[in-house]
Amino acid sequence: MSDQIEFVSNYSDLSTDKGFQFEFNCDRCSNGYRTRFQAWAVGSVSSALDAASSLLGGVFSSAADVGERVRSAGWQKAHDEAFVHSVEEIRGNFIQCPRCSQWVCRKACWNNKRGLCKECAPDMGVEMSAAQASRSVEEVWAHAKMAAEDKKLAEGNWCETIVASCPKCGAPQATNAKFCPECGAKIKTADSCSKCGAALTAGAKFCPECGEKVP
Repeated sequence: MSDQIEFVSNYSDLSTDKGFQFEFNCDRCSNGYRTRFQAWAVGSVSSALDAASSLLGGVFSSAADVGERVRSAGWQKAHDEAFVHSVEEIRGNFIQCPRCSQWVCRKACWNNKRGLCKECAPDMGVEMSAAQASRSVEEVWAHAKMAAEDKKLAEGNWCETIVASCPKCGAPQATNAKFCPECGAKIKTADSCSKCGAALTAGAKFCPECGEKVP
């Protein structure tokens, strides 16, 4: 076995004086795996010495110090061995993307067909479905935000002349109003003669067919 220990950045060390445990997480989705707790027998002995030293007012303080020194060296060696074992145990669940170098889980974040992580090579079916759903949501919101007056125009009245500002006071018109909200002047003019029904041109004061005065 090599003296060098290979490690990755996407792990958490949950080890204690009683034993060793590690968590490995996917760099993309953050899901991962936790290794089973590996008990360290010497940890129980050291804990017992520490407890005795505390209860008996330091009678065993020298023994506890010896236990601590033994634990420090022994624990580190056992910790390294446990870590190497855990890395080998978990390795098959993760793979490193050759493009972005992230360690990702094979289960959810690896695109087998492309040989890249799904951040670099997304699943096209998933992306197409997401795009369609996003488009549908945009249409729903656009329809929901449409004012009743706009809906009326959308149903076939786009040819109707809409005045952007009041012809009398010049105030801008936020809606397709009949009267100016600033001065009260009439904005919408009749588009047909009230007497004979003939079409009227914009600004006409009298009907070109029957001479009826345009209100």
